[in-house]
Amino acid sequence: MKERSGSRAAVDERYAQWKSLIPVLYDWFANHNLVWPSLSCRWGPQFEKATYKNRQRLYLSEQTDGSVPNTLVIANCEVVKPRVAAAEHISQFNEEARSPFVKKYKTIVHPGEVNRIRELPQNSKIIATHTDSPDVLIWDVEAQPNRHAVLGATESRPDLILTGHQENAEFALAMCPAEPYVLSGGKDKSVVLWSIQDHISALGDSSSSPGASGSKQPGKTANEKESPKVDPRGIFHGHDSTVEDVQFCPSSAQEFCSVGDDACLILWDARSGTSPAVKVEKAHSGDVHCVDWNPLDVNYILTGSADNSVRMWDRRNLGSGGSGSPIHKFEGHKAAVLCVQWSPDRASVFGSSAEDGFLNVWDHEQVGKKKNSNVPAGLFFQHAGHRDKIVDFHWNSSDPWTIVSVSDDGESTGGGGTLQIWRMSDLIYRPEEEVLTELENFKSHLASCTPRN
Repeated sequence: MKERSGSRAAVDERYAQWKSLIPVLYDWFANHNLVWPSLSCRWGPQFEKATYKNRQRLYLSEQTDGSVPNTLVIANCEVVKPRVAAAEHISQFNEEARSPFVKKYKTIVHPGEVNRIRELPQNSKIIATHTDSPDVLIWDVEAQPNRHAVLGATESRPDLILTGHQENAEFALAMCPAEPYVLSGGKDKSVVLWSIQDHISALGDSSSSPGASGSKQPGKTANEKESPKVDPRGIFHGHDSTVEDVQFCPSSAQEFCSVGDDACLILWDARSGTSPAVKVEKAHSGDVHCVDWNPLDVNYILTGSADNSVRMWDRRNLGSGGSGSPIHKFEGHKAAVLCVQWSPDRASVFGSSAEDGFLNVWDHEQVGKKKNSNVPAGLFFQHAGHRDKIVDFHWNSSDPWTIVSVSDDGESTGGGGTLQIWRMSDLIYRPEEEVLTELENFKSHLASCTPRN
């Protein structure tokens, strides 16, 4: 117990130091306390642009203890534009309060807890969710009715149910940037691919949504439409244990990758069958929790693992015989890495979050250039605003360098979670010469404003 309270004190001290630096490190920051933990957070479509801020959908969940239903939450988020927020204001917030920038817009009563949320890139009003079941659930969030999440409330009906797994598929989930395809992995060791192309146009018609008929009246099920079921396009076998994460090649619905508890990274090509195209054995020395494929350079893939490291792979170097070494190993976390994601804006930049409560931002082009040997190679920013494990984060493609991140604070604060929306100061990532010139001009400006005696 003494050891736990000691580590708690260390976390609190680290957090207090971080909070004092917010005006220096961040262009904008918002903190939103969650009553129930959310295991996933994703940006939806931007729907309003104004002079100083934009409004955008944000997808979250509420993982409850059963006293109220588990929910999928659609929120409206005000994203303050760069160089608008006053430095002294962004560090003044109450950790126990909700943020004025995040407002709940719609609640969907979800069948089971929401483990993972992914949006369809072609139409981010369509989202997929994973729960503790073999099915993938597809939701048209605009057509779904708003529900009141009270004990005994009838579950919302998904717009589509994707079947094909033989056991629970809880986390591995991806939607394709090239075409409306969905990918999932599960405890049955398989990777499953679906096309929802034929269903997308129907989903746009709110009257055809299964959730739109009768579900506003709890308990009334006779008139409700059954959710259509979609069979898979392919089921892919090659893992020896649970598949933890999957990702499409950004330029193709037929090429994708997966990672799992067997420590393997597998590349697949649906055009050449259901066996692995490339299988990298022992990609890490522990379970591999997450994978991402670079949207701006399709040769590069990231993996994150229980061995605390992030590894970067060049698919041109991977042999079909299980050979292949990562081109970089990023060693900056002190606990299992849970999430990795490339920046949608800069090809060499990515983020990683872990059970150590840190979200690290890296630039692989800086590896070998840093003069400071105390800083892990490639690391150039560390977000330390969370006080427990960061279970998910998402770069905002509508507002580059803005990130939403969420931590599950169950162990540290007696339940709940923390959602943070933040943008680091551009002085941190812009070219050094550019920043120095700006600071020099600012210095000259200040000198000219100083009253002379």
